[in-house]
Amino acid sequence: MNDQDLRTCVRALLGGARAVKEIKMFGGIAFMLNGNLLVAASIRGLLARVGKDAEREALMRPGATPMIMRGRLMNGYIRVDASSLDERAVASWIHLARLFVQTLPQKRPAPNTKRARVLRTQTMVKKTHR
Repeated sequence: MNDQDLRTCVRALLGGARAVKEIKMFGGIAFMLNGNLLVAASIRGLLARVGKDAEREALMRPGATPMIMRGRLMNGYIRVDASSLDERAVASWIHLARLFVQTLPQKRPAPNTKRARVLRTQTMVKKTHR
């Protein structure tokens, strides 16, 4: 499955979930559920956040490998090779990831970084002029 087909498949499978947002991340598109990473689709395949408890079993699935970022093992995250994915497999990975991510507390949206930077600068200027 190529990256465009993978993104389309993930979007279709998550279509009814109102709390899912897309963000450019990891060289592809990350799908966030309540502010937490659920899965990400890129040219390299699918990244699924399954949690530490499900990681061992998830690694037994076809095409699954541990997620390593900048030489560091990312516990609870699984990379799935694109060549081992079809719609059924993607649905199964999303289901497994959702089981874990739904247990996480909802994250509040990050403040607009440009606006936060301006406000921080204004506060610093006010303090120096007192």
